[in-house]
Amino acid sequence: MFLSVQLSCYPLTDDYKPPIRAVIERLEKTGLEIFPGRMSTEMFGEYDEVMRVLSDTMKWSFEEYGKAVFVAKIMEGDRRPR
Repeated sequence: MFLSVQLSCYPLTDDYKPPIRAVIERLEKTGLEIFPGRMSTEMFGEYDEVMRVLSDTMKWSFEEYGKAVFVAKIMEGDRRPR
């Protein structure tokens, strides 16, 4: 099953840009299709891999940078930009 995900990360710190950049860089190294945007990052891939990457990335972010809010919109299907 293929997923399309729109992910936003809101670090709860005044210096919020480094954690956001680090999350995007980590996502880009996963092999999934990643399209960073100004307000969110889009991810595309197979269900099990996408969910594993989301879980691992959020856990890593909390451990590395502390509190943050993640907002994810997850849709079954292929919504990649053409």
